[in-house]
Amino acid sequence: MTSFCLRPMRRRYGRMNSDDDDDNNDDDHDSGDDSLLWSREIERHSFGDFSMSVVQANQVIEDHSQVETGNGAVFVGVFDGHGGPEASRYISDHLFAHLMRVSRENGDITEESLRAAYAATEEGFLTLVRRTCGLKPLIAAVGSCCLVGVIWKGTLLIANVGDSRAVLGSSMGSSSRSSKIVAEQLTRDHNAALEEVRQELRSLHPDDSHIVVLKHGVWRVKGIIQVSRSIGDAYLKRPEFSLDPSFPRFHVPERLQRPVLQAEPCVYTRVLQTNDKFVIFASDGLWEHMSNQQAVDIVNKHPRPGIARRLVRRAMTIAAKKREMRYDDLKKVERGVRRFFHDDITVVVIFIDNELLMVEKATVPELSIKGFSHTVGPSKFSIFFS
Repeated sequence: MTSFCLRPMRRRYGRMNSDDDDDNNDDDHDSGDDSLLWSREIERHSFGDFSMSVVQANQVIEDHSQVETGNGAVFVGVFDGHGGPEASRYISDHLFAHLMRVSRENGDITEESLRAAYAATEEGFLTLVRRTCGLKPLIAAVGSCCLVGVIWKGTLLIANVGDSRAVLGSSMGSSSRSSKIVAEQLTRDHNAALEEVRQELRSLHPDDSHIVVLKHGVWRVKGIIQVSRSIGDAYLKRPEFSLDPSFPRFHVPERLQRPVLQAEPCVYTRVLQTNDKFVIFASDGLWEHMSNQQAVDIVNKHPRPGIARRLVRRAMTIAAKKREMRYDDLKKVERGVRRFFHDDITVVVIFIDNELLMVEKATVPELSIKGFSHTVGPSKFSIFFS
């Protein structure tokens, strides 16, 4: 099957808004803590620093994320769930382990290793759905976007399904903080809002005139879901998981002849250059409120500690302004209700210090950090390196 995974062209745009980045925005001057906001201000990996932050909007958080640090490698995962948290949580619990298993068998971390890890994770979750759908039918409608990045042997590898996004910040000219920073989108959004995605779906399903439907001003696959690729969403992939009319939101009248959604990731490889400064990995909740260029400008002009939290708070400030509110007011809105103002948002910023790329194996703690759950433990990277 044709994958349509073209290398993204350099972009300096995203989902635009009219709010400029300035130091007077109230995300930088709020008067109290946000009980739904979690962050790790700054941590070390083999090639620099990283910062993580997550904010909850749903009644039960559907975003899961992780950073795995090893001596000579770092792994990032952002998993934006929909329909429930089961798929994103399953990915967080299993995909990295699958990648380590496959990479150890092959002796290397490669694009093929990433594809194999995605395939194993998808198959494992569908097996879980098969075991539990009798008691919980709606697990067949649970899915997740899946964005993964690995830095290994001076190379950045990224795999993606869904509309989470990885954006590279590269300097032009001087390496000082004041130098021009350019945003390059490294992933392709698998979202029916894009004409190229709708064309891909129509070419894969030429006999289905309703493969994409404009519903209430929003393009959706089968009139149901916006993303065209995911882990899970079993009801749109295999006939055995189809939901009956008692679940009208997820009912597809005709029997599936082929999978409507794919779990095949688009994979991108980049040998890191001296002007590559950082990568922002974020769920679409961030990009709904700021462009690629706005995000990298914020990272470039502010100190590293707490930079992921700064991006999340800036997005929520913009979300509040759209409702003629302040962020201080938004913080008083309880989870669940808060989903009407913004999505769960996950941001991981990975800084790349070029001099550390030259070190064979920089010594760092081998840690596994799970976003929002405060879970920190030993990383399974040691399985691969041993």
